[in-house]
Amino acid sequence: MLWGGSLGGLEVRQEGEAVRVVGRFPYDTRTELAPGYFETIARGAFASRVNSDDDLHFLSGHDFEKPLASRTAGTLEVRQDGDALTFQATVAGNTTWARDFLAAHDAGLIRGLSPGFRVSKGGERVTRDGNVVHRKIIDAALVEVSAVTRGAYPSAQIEARNWEAGQLARAPVPAAMRWRA
Repeated sequence: MLWGGSLGGLEVRQEGEAVRVVGRFPYDTRTELAPGYFETIARGAFASRVNSDDDLHFLSGHDFEKPLASRTAGTLEVRQDGDALTFQATVAGNTTWARDFLAAHDAGLIRGLSPGFRVSKGGERVTRDGNVVHRKIIDAALVEVSAVTRGAYPSAQIEARNWEAGQLARAPVPAAMRWRA
């Protein structure tokens, strides 16, 4: 599985005992994963999973042992809004890792968003220009989105804010290790 991410801001909103987390991962944004290795995720690359009824997860640090929300639990909504993948998750603070995530966010330590995905067969275009390699992901199976300390895509965002009542399996991988050619 591959991961991408950001240094964007998280939006976290308190909702009684739960917190609403909103995130946005823009498409068609070129980022350097490692020196000389660039990647772009094309608009709609995650459409097959986003538009299906398959379960998706919101995780802490790409760790399936630290789930924060999921479609199956009814606590995660994922959409494609024009030029970005967006989501809303309701995170209950009744697990130690959820409390740790919320405390780390409040302290300004976790601000990034990173999607976990598998590239479909034929779902990438790799080009070389001298020592520069560019990979464009055009079709991938989105498996999860994660709150991370530091992600690879600076324009992705996660936010968490206070809301009025009544409103609405793995450790992180260093950028250099994410490249699959």
